[in-house]
Amino acid sequence: MKKKYLWIAYFAVLVGVRAQDKPAIVQQLNYNSEPKTVGTTEAKIKRIDSLMQSFVDQNKVSSVVGFIAKNGNVAYNKAYGFKDVENHIPASVNDYYILFSQTKAVVTVAFMTLVDKGLVAVDDPVSKYFPEISDKVLIAVNDDGTYKTRPVSRPMTFADLMSHSSGISAGLVGKVRKEEAERKAKAAGSENASKNSAATGQRTGGTGTSRYLKEDMLALAKYPLGFDPGSEWNYHVSTNMLGYMVEIISGKSLRDYVKLSVLDPLGMNETDWYYGPEPLPRFVKPYSAIDGKLVLQPTKFSEGTISMNQTYAEGAIGLNGPIGDYAKFCQMLLNKGEYNGHRILKRETVDIMTKKNRLPSVNSGGKGFQFGLGFELYNAEKKPVPEVSNSAFAWGGFYGTDYIIDSENNMIALFYLNMPKHEPLYPLFLSKGYQLFEGGDKK
Repeated sequence: MKKKYLWIAYFAVLVGVRAQDKPAIVQQLNYNSEPKTVGTTEAKIKRIDSLMQSFVDQNKVSSVVGFIAKNGNVAYNKAYGFKDVENHIPASVNDYYILFSQTKAVVTVAFMTLVDKGLVAVDDPVSKYFPEISDKVLIAVNDDGTYKTRPVSRPMTFADLMSHSSGISAGLVGKVRKEEAERKAKAAGSENASKNSAATGQRTGGTGTSRYLKEDMLALAKYPLGFDPGSEWNYHVSTNMLGYMVEIISGKSLRDYVKLSVLDPLGMNETDWYYGPEPLPRFVKPYSAIDGKLVLQPTKFSEGTISMNQTYAEGAIGLNGPIGDYAKFCQMLLNKGEYNGHRILKRETVDIMTKKNRLPSVNSGGKGFQFGLGFELYNAEKKPVPEVSNSAFAWGGFYGTDYIIDSENNMIALFYLNMPKHEPLYPLFLSKGYQLFEGGDKK
C-alpha cells in the first residue's frame, strides 16, 4: 500500500510541475514592462521612434500610433504627429480612430460565440435561419435591366459569410443594384437619392436611409448572388449579412449583442458604433498625403458617431476607439479566446477561425491570398514582412488601421492611421517591431 501511495504522490508532483511550467494566460496587458523584461533594448525601441518620427517629419502622416506586446508585456505604445494639424494638437495613444473594417473581426467573433453556445453551426446553410436569402446566381443582364439566373451549386453557409465568399452583391449584381438605384433616383428627380453611405456617412449595406440593419438586408436578399458560394472572394458586404444573422439568432440588436458578448467582457469600454457628444474631440482628424502635403478630409465619419438615438449598426464597418482597446481584442485571440478573466471563445473555436483557409487556391485576393473566418491567414507565400510567422493572422481598416496576431512569436502588433490616401508604411513599422526582440534581426 505504501508503494501505491508513493506513486500517487509522485504523479501529483509531476502534474503540479507541468502545470507550473505551462505559462499562465495573460489576463491584463502589462504596460509597465522594462525593455530588458520584454526581451528588447532601448536602442531597438529608438529605431522605431526614429521611424515613426520620420513619417511625421516627411508629411507622410498626420498622426500615427504604434502598439506592440510580446508575452503580454507592452514593448511599444507611442503616438506621433498631430490629431489636429491646423490647431497643432498633439496625437496621443488615447485618441479615437475610425476603425472601418476592423469592425468585421469583432462581429465575426460575436457570431462565433453563438456557435459556441450551440445555437448555430459554421456550416449551417444561412437559409435555415433566413429563408429569404437567394439560392440563385446571376448569369446575364439584359438591356432593360432584367437578368437571367441559375440555381446555386450549393447553399450559402455561415462560413461563406465569414470568409467573404458568399457571392452577395458580387460581380454583375453590384452593377444591377447601382443601376436600379440610379433609375429610382432619376424617377424621383433627385440624383442625391442614389448616393449610398460610402459617400454620405457610416453605412455601406444599403441606401443609407434605413433605420435598422434588417431593412437593408431584406432588400439585399432579393437579388441573386454574383457567384456560387465558396467559389470566389468578394470583400465586404457579407459581414453586414452576418451582423443581421447575429440579430436573428441572438434576438438582440447587433450593437447590444456585440457589447454583451465581446466589448464589455474584454473591457473595451471606449469602442462603439455611436457616442454622446463628449468623445468627439477625442477623434483624430483625417488627412490624405497628397504631393508631399497633408490635406484635410471630411470629418463626416467621426461626426456621424455622435448620436444617442441611432438604431442602425452594421457588421462590416462602424466601430471606433483607441488602439489600446483593440489591443485587448487581439490579446484575447492570441490567448485562444480568453482575456480579462472572461472566456469569449473556446480554444478550438479560435483554431477553426484562424487555421483553415476557406478560399479556393486561385481567387481574386491574389497569389497566396488565404482567408479564414474573419481574418486573413498568412503563409509562406504571402505575408507583409519576412519576419512574420506562417501561422499569423490579421486584418485592418480602410483608413490605415492594421493589426497582426502571431502565436508562434506570442505577440500582437497594431499600427493606426486615419488617412484615406497614404504610403504603405505599416510593413516598415511591423518589420522594426519584430526586430525588437531577440533573433528579430534574423529573417
